[in-house]
Amino acid sequence: MAVLPRLLRARTTTSYTIRTFSSSYSTSPPLSSPENDVIKTPTDGRNVQWVFLGCPGVGKGTYASRLSKLLGVPHIATGDLVRDELNSKGPLSEQLSEIVNQGKLVSDHLIINLLSKRLEAGDAKGESGFILDGFPRTIRQAEILEGVTNVDLVINLKLREEALLAKCLGRRTCSQCGGNYNVACIDIKADNEKPAMYMPPLLPPSHCASKLITRSDDTEEVVKERLRIYNEKSRPVEEFYRKRGKLLEFDLPGGIPESWTKLLQLLNLDDHEDKRSAAA
Repeated sequence: MAVLPRLLRARTTTSYTIRTFSSSYSTSPPLSSPENDVIKTPTDGRNVQWVFLGCPGVGKGTYASRLSKLLGVPHIATGDLVRDELNSKGPLSEQLSEIVNQGKLVSDHLIINLLSKRLEAGDAKGESGFILDGFPRTIRQAEILEGVTNVDLVINLKLREEALLAKCLGRRTCSQCGGNYNVACIDIKADNEKPAMYMPPLLPPSHCASKLITRSDDTEEVVKERLRIYNEKSRPVEEFYRKRGKLLEFDLPGGIPESWTKLLQLLNLDDHEDKRSAAA
């Protein structure tokens, strides 16, 4: 725990602006003062200090990982930290296994322990800045994080529940290469209140097709329990950051190509992506 204040100290940064929209991708309330519909955040990727929020399975890891590569910032996913500890057969693995298989949230104490170890390892490698995925999940965790660093921006990914459930149940992993895929084809018709949504499956290459496995906790019962706990414990975290003017809410409009493009536009990073693509 002592490592957190040392590793997550505030840094001097320059700024760029984030666009806000009056559509479903807008922030509420505004992230900045009414006269300036922007938020000031770091321009140097190494100094970005961002957090991704959202229900389990919404895609936090996908978009956090992409932004991590785009900006050159370490992506720290507490879900991966938990899975790594489970696979390590270390002192916490048995306790974590019981919690995860029941669809419960891992305690603040255990998460802080794992995160502290990861940040200490990153500090030893000279890492600077972060994109957190899966932390904080409780008000207490948010308070701990606020006490040791200045989070610049909190991106809250949102997806309607029927699509979220199908997406979670369709997740697959290649047992050989570790690649992540999704066999669900989500096609929701428009109604009077919500637009149509189409999310095509993310199918594996032929050499992985016969090696796909399902996570043991991706059952309908466990997924619904995770969503219930999230609504009870984690939604207050959204309000925590909303009151501080740091919450950017983003309704996923469809699959990754469509959603990624709109997210980059919202973050004013679409030009950045174009330059990276041209240089590749």
